[in-house]
Amino acid sequence: MYRKDNILWPEGEPPSDAYCDEDRRLAILTAHGTQAMLDDPELQEVVDLAAKICGTPMAMVTMVEEGRQLFLTRVGIDARETPRPTSFCAHAMLGTEPMVVTDAREDERFADNPLVTGEPHIRFYAGHPLVSVEGAPLGALCVIDTVPRPDGLTALQRETLGVLGKAVMRRISQRRMGETAQAAVAVRESYLQRMIDSVPGIAWSADAAGNFDYVNAQWDEMTGRAQPRTLADWRATIHPEDWDTASGAFRASLDSGKPFEFEWRLKLSDGNYRWMLARAVQTPVGGGQNRWFGTVIDVDRQRRLSEARDLLANELSHRIKNIFAVVSGLVAIRSRGKPEIAEFATELNDTIRALGAAHDYVRPGHGHQGGTLSGLLADLLAPYGTAEDKRFSVTGPGIVVGARAATPLALIFHELATNSAKYGALSRVDGHVTVTVEDECEGEDDSKVCVLWEESVRSASAPEDSAHEGFGSRLLRMAVEGQLGGSFERTFSDDGLDIRIVFPRSSIET
Repeated sequence: MYRKDNILWPEGEPPSDAYCDEDRRLAILTAHGTQAMLDDPELQEVVDLAAKICGTPMAMVTMVEEGRQLFLTRVGIDARETPRPTSFCAHAMLGTEPMVVTDAREDERFADNPLVTGEPHIRFYAGHPLVSVEGAPLGALCVIDTVPRPDGLTALQRETLGVLGKAVMRRISQRRMGETAQAAVAVRESYLQRMIDSVPGIAWSADAAGNFDYVNAQWDEMTGRAQPRTLADWRATIHPEDWDTASGAFRASLDSGKPFEFEWRLKLSDGNYRWMLARAVQTPVGGGQNRWFGTVIDVDRQRRLSEARDLLANELSHRIKNIFAVVSGLVAIRSRGKPEIAEFATELNDTIRALGAAHDYVRPGHGHQGGTLSGLLADLLAPYGTAEDKRFSVTGPGIVVGARAATPLALIFHELATNSAKYGALSRVDGHVTVTVEDECEGEDDSKVCVLWEESVRSASAPEDSAHEGFGSRLLRMAVEGQLGGSFERTFSDDGLDIRIVFPRSSIET
C-alpha cells in the first residue's frame, strides 16, 4: 500500500520480496505514471549534475519496464530506450547500494552484452537503485563511461550519486502523490455529484453577484429547461404572482449577505405549478470571496395539507363560536321570567362572552392575529371603562397568547374583573385597576412571565381561613396552577388589593 507519511524506501534495505514479483512490480511502476515524466526538467538537472560530479560522458534516469528500459532523462546518448535483456539497471535496481562495474569486459554478467561489444561501448557503469516506497524496484540513476575505471567512484562521487538518487525518487513519488490526490479528488467529486443529483430537490451554487454556475440534475427533470445562468433565467419557471416578491427577496439577500428563504410556485415541465421552499446561504470561500449555495425543495403536499387543516380549523372555530352564541341564547331564554336566577344567568353569560373573546385570539384567519396577553386583558376589561372615563389601564410587552392558553387566561382575568366590578375597585366611582405584564419577573428566571393586578380601592376582606376558599378562588387556583402551571399571590391592604400571578412563558405561548 502507498504510504504517504514517507515517500522513500529505507536506505540500505533491499527491495521487498513481495514487490520483486514482476506483475506487482510493474503495477507499481505504472502507478507512478513515469511516461509523463519524459525529459522532466528537474530530472534533467539531476543527470547533468551526476555526469559532471562523476566525470562521465553519459548519465541517465532509467525505468525498467517489461520489455525495455526507458530513459526518462539522459545526457551523452541519443537513444530513448534499450531492450531490457541488455539493461545494466535491471541488475542495479535490486541492490541495497550503488552497483559499480569498473570494466564491463571483465564482468561475466556483461562481457557479451551488445551495449559493451557495440555502441555505446560501455566500460564503466555505476547505478544507484530507485526503489518505490512499497519496496518495488523501478530502475536506476546511472553514470556511464566508455573507458574502464579501476578505482570506481570516489567517496564523494558515491555519496553524491546516493543523494541524487533520493532526489529522483522524491520527484517521481511526489508526482505520483499529486496524481493519486487528483484521482481521489475526482472520485470524491464524482460521488458528490451523484449524491447531489440524487437528492429530491434542486441544488445550486452561484457567485456573490448571483450568477449561477451549477444546478443539479433535478432542475432538468422538474422543469425541462436549460440550466439558469442569471436570476432572470428563473422567471419563466416561477409563478407570475410570486416572481416580484421572490426575486426581490433574493436580491435583498445578495445585497445584505443574510440567508434567503422564500416559498413560491415552480412551473413543472408538464405546465403545472407546485409550491417550493427555496433556501440559500452565503459562504466564504477564501481570498475575501463569497459564494451562495441553495436548495429548492418541493413542499406542495405539506402546503396543501396545511391549507386543508386551516380550512377545517376555521370551520370548527366558526362552529365553536356559534356554540357560544347558542349557549348564551339558551341561558337567556331559560332565565327569562325567573328573577331568582337572573344574577346567575347574567354572570354566566358574561363568562361565556369572555370565553368567546379569548377564542377570537386563536381563531385561524379571524379575530386577533398574533393576539397578545396585554391585548386579551384590554379586551376583557373593556366593558368596565370608556375612552372618556377609563377605569383601568393595561401595560406590558406583546407576549403572544397560544391556542391552549387563551381559554384559562380568559377565565382567570374575567373572574378577577367580575370580582372587582362586584366588590372592588371597579365597583367604586373613584376606583381604578392597573394591570402590568412583565417578561422579566423580579426574583424569577427568564422563562417566567408576571402579571401584576393592582386595585386602588379595597376590594374585600382577607379570608380568615383557606378552608373556606370560595368557588371563585378555587376557579382561579385551578386555572393558574392546574392548567397553566403557574402561581398567584393575593395581598389585601387598606387601599386595595394586589395580585401577582407568575406563569411559565412556555404555557402562555403554546
